[in-house]
Amino acid sequence: MVKIVTDSCSGINPESAERFGVTVLPLYIHFGNEIYQDNIDLTTEEFYRRLEKEENLPTSSAVNPDTFAKVFTQLAKETDEILTISFSAMLSGTYGAALQGKAMVGKKCHIEVIDSQLAIGAQMLLVVFATKLAQSGANLDQISKRVKNAIPRIHLRATLYTLEYLRKGGRIGKAQALLGSLLKVNPILTLKDGMIFPVARPRSRTQAINQLIDFAKSFPHIEALAVEDATTHDELEVLAEKLKGLVPPENFYRSKIDPVIGIHLGPGVLGVSVLEGE
Repeated sequence: MVKIVTDSCSGINPESAERFGVTVLPLYIHFGNEIYQDNIDLTTEEFYRRLEKEENLPTSSAVNPDTFAKVFTQLAKETDEILTISFSAMLSGTYGAALQGKAMVGKKCHIEVIDSQLAIGAQMLLVVFATKLAQSGANLDQISKRVKNAIPRIHLRATLYTLEYLRKGGRIGKAQALLGSLLKVNPILTLKDGMIFPVARPRSRTQAINQLIDFAKSFPHIEALAVEDATTHDELEVLAEKLKGLVPPENFYRSKIDPVIGIHLGPGVLGVSVLEGE
């Protein structure tokens, strides 16, 4: 069976990784000289508590090629087909590191590396889509083709408390247009072609959440849906309750925004990702 590999920016925690049957490689979080593996050495809850207290913004770094090579070599003992789905190459060096790691593998094994052009719940939906295909018996070529075709059908919307973290972290992209007097407004952002783009600038958090709900409900057919938050569990429950009837329960996923993404989006992020039907 094809083995699926991804990174922690997918928001897939260790428990979910075991459930989905996917190998998740952690990126790294740097608080000064302290280095943590994303969602392993430092839990999501601990990270956000620390993020709000720290004077200096932490930084992050990608999975290195040696780690990818080691994981590929280990998995090659169990299979001769491996698919890696990475965090957006426009936002991280993880995709490039996976390609380098692939070139370092000595054992004969067919390894495919795909840039998801996505992150968080949107990336998770793509990974889960791939794992289900693998479990159904599809081969690597079949899965790769369908995964690439699915990328344009995955849509993400997220609202933040502030753009301050994106600005400080240098990942603000096209959302630069919302800076200035709108820094503290609850902006709604998306990922398009791997980059961050502004969508709307509602004046209140309630309006922002309602726009996330309307966004998800605008699709006539949805294959899978993911909702996620960083620190606002009550808001996540409201969002989930409003959207739960759009897909069967087994295709409705909840997760926490992982620490590496949290560095750039801040503690108030709330998101919805949709896998649109074919």
